[in-house]
Amino acid sequence: MKRFILALCVLLCVLSGCAKKHGAALLDPKSPVTVTVWHYYNGIQQTQFDEMVRSFNETAGAEQGIIVEAKSKNSVGELADSVVASVNNEPGADDPPDIFATYAETAYQLDKQDMLVDLSQYLTAEERAEYVEAYLDEGSLGQEGALKIFPTAKSTEVFILNKTDWEKFADAAGISYDDLTTWESLAEVAAQYYDYTDALTPDVPNDGKAFFGRDAVANYLIVGAKQLGHPFAEAGVDGSVTVNADKDTLRTLWDNFYVPFVKGYYAAESRFRSDDAKTGRITALIGSTSGATYYPTEVTINDEYTYPIENEVLPVPSFTGCEPWVVQQGAGMSVLTSDEKTEYACTVFLKWFTETDRNLTFSLGSGYLPVKKAANDYAAIEARSADLAISDTMLSTFRVATAEIASHQLYTSPPFDHSADMRDYMESSMQGAASDCEAARARIAGGEDRETVWAEYTGDEAFEAWYANFSTGLKAFQ
Repeated sequence: MKRFILALCVLLCVLSGCAKKHGAALLDPKSPVTVTVWHYYNGIQQTQFDEMVRSFNETAGAEQGIIVEAKSKNSVGELADSVVASVNNEPGADDPPDIFATYAETAYQLDKQDMLVDLSQYLTAEERAEYVEAYLDEGSLGQEGALKIFPTAKSTEVFILNKTDWEKFADAAGISYDDLTTWESLAEVAAQYYDYTDALTPDVPNDGKAFFGRDAVANYLIVGAKQLGHPFAEAGVDGSVTVNADKDTLRTLWDNFYVPFVKGYYAAESRFRSDDAKTGRITALIGSTSGATYYPTEVTINDEYTYPIENEVLPVPSFTGCEPWVVQQGAGMSVLTSDEKTEYACTVFLKWFTETDRNLTFSLGSGYLPVKKAANDYAAIEARSADLAISDTMLSTFRVATAEIASHQLYTSPPFDHSADMRDYMESSMQGAASDCEAARARIAGGEDRETVWAEYTGDEAFEAWYANFSTGLKAFQ
């Protein structure tokens, strides 16, 4: 009978989705366990995170016997390098953290060494159901049901438009926001804008302005290829990854980014496109939702001329006839293997941090998107924002982003041994358009025929040469 009762209890536990809780018995408020967290937040995001940690330590942490100590590693790259150095005991490295913010590429490498805790054992089925499913899927690292990256703060991309300058152009050209919904029509609008601004100074030929720029060109390529039906990296059922370079897909991607870039319709001069928008170099951009705090509210042409602008936030364009996709990004938190008490304490903090109202507070203060379904509701965000000093642009960013999450497919490329290197390669390959644009501009300024020069850089022969180099380099990451 005792065996039967025990078996029944185990079965009921499994069916109800019980989470591993016996670590709680090890916690003692009189002898608290210290949990270290490494992150990459800076500025307002770090301030917001530090405030959340302080609040936890004074409330739930004090009650249960957990002290969280947070440390910023300044950037994603520095954080990843620091974590790897610490777990490998490299000379001069700090002691490993208990929790660290991470993207899938770094977590994948550490998980291959069995260094990450499967956090799914600490979540009930009901708790898992509260989170956006795509965020949990990314954190599984391809292992069904596992959770190696706990979703804490996510982001996607939105289209930001300098509405003040747009309206003058749109009225003159007879166009509307509907002309910004596809990559093909965006390129056409950018060409019109170049001609429109060129005509403003008829005595100076070929001085049209760029309309658009985007951060993270790799996102354009990766999500675009997925949308066009031929993703660059595909994971097999056995965990292997196949690298693809479909020619027709790459031609479409090339035609709608490289070509308008070389012709001067797109631009990238500063480190971030928000900086280009601040100086009036571009009128529209695509950036991360987590960068919404940096979108300009004025344009500075020179030391003597600055004017205020109003922004409009719109969805990211899609390719004509394709299902809409947007990138899923933003680091989650992974826990390094240690002891049962520490691992349990880590999950207590992570679940506390992502509680709906609390996660909303952090998201609205930092620009990141909340990770629970209930918090990814614009009505809830708008209501919560009433208590916080949120800019109109920030609020509009959340409005569009939550709508994208609800109506678009979310995509993140599967991690594998060389996925981070492949992403860097793709970014640099397409960004070669910047140097080609300068070369073409110099030749045109030197008296060469504009259409002839453009044809040399953007014609079939140019694409064939670029594709041969790109595909060869891409397949080296297989």
